[in-house]
Amino acid sequence: METWRLLHTGFSDPAVNMAVDEAILHANSRGLVPPTVRFYGWNPPTLSIGYFQRATKEVDFDALRAQGLGFVRRPTGGRAVLHDKELTYSVVVPESHPMMPSSVNESYRVLSMGLLEGFRELGFSAEMVSLADEEEKKKFETMGSAACFDSPSWYELVVEGRKVAGSAQVRQLHTILQHGSILLDMDVVQLFSVLYFSSERTRERMVRMFRDKAVSMKDLGRDVSYEEAMAAFTKGFERGLGIRLEPSGLTPEEQAHVDELVAEKYGTESWNFKK
Repeated sequence: METWRLLHTGFSDPAVNMAVDEAILHANSRGLVPPTVRFYGWNPPTLSIGYFQRATKEVDFDALRAQGLGFVRRPTGGRAVLHDKELTYSVVVPESHPMMPSSVNESYRVLSMGLLEGFRELGFSAEMVSLADEEEKKKFETMGSAACFDSPSWYELVVEGRKVAGSAQVRQLHTILQHGSILLDMDVVQLFSVLYFSSERTRERMVRMFRDKAVSMKDLGRDVSYEEAMAAFTKGFERGLGIRLEPSGLTPEEQAHVDELVAEKYGTESWNFKK
């Protein structure tokens, strides 16, 4: 059984969180560290947007500041996510790893088996739904919103018919980074309060549609703590990927790269407002 590295990096500010994920990707691409699963949280609660989103046209920064929320642009695609009452995960693994299919969608399915088994470890009835045909895809899709959790992948992880984890993936230097949110609880109104809409009626409609598609563990009747979730998804990734996770920390080289990325990229307006 292959051993991967397990990182618990705690609660960090948005620039640090994104810098850590990228630093791990670079270190893994150079063969300096093994494939890595990381769990983390956010302080302060943060709105992250996908790489291709237009920050000033989609995000209400006055509302963001008034609520004391952080902000960062992710290196991955996808839509806006409010990181608050959640367990965030990331997985970094070479594209050439024997476990990894060449297809982005298929590799998403493989890595998401760790999430599937994590939910099952907590007693939830989780399944992976294939969205290869348009009819199935429409069940989990909501158009017209900048918010994540309403834009399905070809494979969607669902619990009791609704989306309970949102993930995104990027490939750089022949290495895969997949990260995402595992929802312990969710404030839908707050998420949509910091995004722009053409009218309040549109905003209210999007909130209703979003609630039909996305769900948190608390919505499903379970109060799961961050620590309990972290333990369950550690087991889930081990079982789902057929690996053993060995607790470790960032290397000195990775930490130095984190500091550099915060100063030169994720902590700068030129990155976060580049579109």
